[in-house]
Amino acid sequence: MRNAGLGSWPERRLRISPNRPAIWFEGATTTHGEFAHRVRRAAAALSALGVGRGDRVAWLGANHPAALETLYACGQLGAVWVPVNARLTPPEVRYVLEHSGTSLVVHGREHGTTADTLRAELPAVRTWVAGETPLAGGADSLDWQQLLADAEPQPRDEPVTPDDPCLIMYTSGTTGRPKGAVLTHGNMTWSCINQAFGLDVTPDERTLGLAPLFHIGGLNGTVNPTLLRGGCAVLVRGFDPPATLAVIVDQRVTSFFAVPTMLDALSRRPDFGAVDLSALRTIGAAGAPLPLPLLRTWLDRGITVQQAYGMTESAPAGTMLDSVDAVAKVGSAGKPQFFVDVRVVRPDGTECDPHEVGEVVLSGPNIMAGYWNEPEATAAAIVDGWYHSGDAGSTDEDGYLYIRDRYKDMIISGGENVYPAEVESALLELPEVLEVAVIGVPDPHWGEVGLAVVVPAPGSDPDPDRLRAELRTRLAAFKVPKHVEFADELPKTATGKVRKPDLRSQYVPQEESPA
Repeated sequence: MRNAGLGSWPERRLRISPNRPAIWFEGATTTHGEFAHRVRRAAAALSALGVGRGDRVAWLGANHPAALETLYACGQLGAVWVPVNARLTPPEVRYVLEHSGTSLVVHGREHGTTADTLRAELPAVRTWVAGETPLAGGADSLDWQQLLADAEPQPRDEPVTPDDPCLIMYTSGTTGRPKGAVLTHGNMTWSCINQAFGLDVTPDERTLGLAPLFHIGGLNGTVNPTLLRGGCAVLVRGFDPPATLAVIVDQRVTSFFAVPTMLDALSRRPDFGAVDLSALRTIGAAGAPLPLPLLRTWLDRGITVQQAYGMTESAPAGTMLDSVDAVAKVGSAGKPQFFVDVRVVRPDGTECDPHEVGEVVLSGPNIMAGYWNEPEATAAAIVDGWYHSGDAGSTDEDGYLYIRDRYKDMIISGGENVYPAEVESALLELPEVLEVAVIGVPDPHWGEVGLAVVVPAPGSDPDPDRLRAELRTRLAAFKVPKHVEFADELPKTATGKVRKPDLRSQYVPQEESPA
């Protein structure tokens, strides 16, 4: 087989385990053999629409089997898949499609009106296809299901190497314009191997596709590794706590990837203690620190929770905290995954001592090829084979990594470095705090001080002075936020990360906002 990329995976499963379940979605199960034939049909349909090697094909929608069908079909054609954040506004979608040079878009049922809005504005997008019947608009989009029904499921063997681009995934864009990380077939494969090792993915896996597939954790955290191992991806369109718990129980889900806010919402369900989670073996958690009380809530149910650290640019393998260390090393992101090297370095590139804060850099076969059409950004991010994450971190004497914060989010108060993530973690240990984000605000005396924006826990009536007093028993005085504000909710990206620029716009006068 000349195809050494993701496009060959369904074919290999077809010959090894065709009758095992591959995808469950809304009551319907597709076997690996059936999925392989659907991918063949998808590749034939895309080819008939003019898609060939190097062309970009976008998916714009919530989680749906069509997203995976387009991904693997692109892999069979040597085309490049472009997953687009489903929560973007039409102007934001337009930027991604224009920047990536996308020529064909397959959209979900929620994006028919977006397709109508952008069709005339983007002549370079030759074809719009509806992955399923749109809820509104999209009348001029072709029918994906009919295209597959009309196509012949003939096998093809386009030469695809591990160095060929597999997809362009755009960063969340929490600051400035998003950049398109080019992940090769080799990047994706090696990251899947790292994940499969770290989470002990088995051929009997039934992983919940809960996080968005346009997010690297949702796609390559457990879904792709499970398909690689011959297991089943249980897809849900999005996150709804009661419905999610029901699917976990009914489908005997064994694993999933989530951000801590999702785990917190699930654990706060009134029926959480009563539902049958006996099949659920492990959870990969990433995207934010996992507070100890939340960790213990899941550990008390007999479920392994493995804190992980990674990013789009690493596809997303980085570090993982083994379950046996989950409590003893709480707050740590663990140690490097098998085929990843991680260091913490000073500005001059020398390695930091234990507990010394520096920049986290990563190297390995899973690190992206670069940013799409942005050579300067690529050269700044990848230096001598090491990807510079922009994250501030440190290691302890045992080599466990601790992520302190993004360098750009660091607060310098009276000459002292304050890492908001550390303060947020301490606040989340307080029972009256449901969610929190800490940002820096100007101060005439200290230059900059912390502001904590707190979402109170249901039924609580927190007092700012009391919260600050509690923090003084846990943190050095200079780390305690000078200001506390309360909010009903925090602005978030589609992947659950708090949008701190939005908070700065709200709480910091624009002319005074730090760069």
